[in-house]
Amino acid sequence: MAGSVGSKLREARTRRKLTLGEVEAATKIRGRYLQALENDEWEQLPGDTYARAFIRTYGRFLGLDGERLAEEQRQSSGAARPGEGLPRVDARPRPIDRRRAGSGMGISPRLAAAIVTGLVVAALLAIGLSTGGDSGGGGAVHERRAKAKSPDARKHRKGKTAAAGHSLLLAARQEVWVCLLDGKGNPLLDGVILAAGESEGPFRSGSFTVALGNGAVTMTVDGKQQNLPEPSSPIGFAVPAAGAVRELPEGERPTCT
Repeated sequence: MAGSVGSKLREARTRRKLTLGEVEAATKIRGRYLQALENDEWEQLPGDTYARAFIRTYGRFLGLDGERLAEEQRQSSGAARPGEGLPRVDARPRPIDRRRAGSGMGISPRLAAAIVTGLVVAALLAIGLSTGGDSGGGGAVHERRAKAKSPDARKHRKGKTAAAGHSLLLAARQEVWVCLLDGKGNPLLDGVILAAGESEGPFRSGSFTVALGNGAVTMTVDGKQQNLPEPSSPIGFAVPAAGAVRELPEGERPTCT
């Protein structure tokens, strides 16, 4: 179709005397998807969102305005914007204004000395009570060691370690497009296509969001294989810091664009 998005991509590639194989090697987009883009065969692609992601990548590689081409395709297909332009928010704690925090809280040297003395006396009393008259203090030491070795203590330490983050492994059972972001919104798999039998990971992060071109993927979180839907259409999931893996609606899935 003259003047279509696909024809513009094909003409730009032809002017640069590039083969589809060379473009595939440079962009990591499968040759059959590139062919579908140039022929405006959008039904051959894994969904509108991913089609526009491919257009942006392919267009930029050819020196075209990939964003404009993707918008042209969206308008021609009549698709709505499922939150593609939403900014990534990297929530960081604000630095403490120590001048403000310290205002109105000045302590005189005499009061500070009294507080320190009181703390020292309290510490000495606590030590004396904990030893229970045992000159070597061995009873208290053995008690602390016994508590540290108890099942509850080990469970508590294990829980703290697990809270530091999750491990995630993806294995493709069939060819699938993958966009995987860590807890800060940084791409771990930036819109790559995995062939059947290929795997990526394990990755480690406090949380993850992932978008897939289809459900032919085995996801393993913290060593446990997840029982997830397996549609032939695009799907996405969130692996939160706490709680079970949940499916994401289309507007919340990452796009890696």
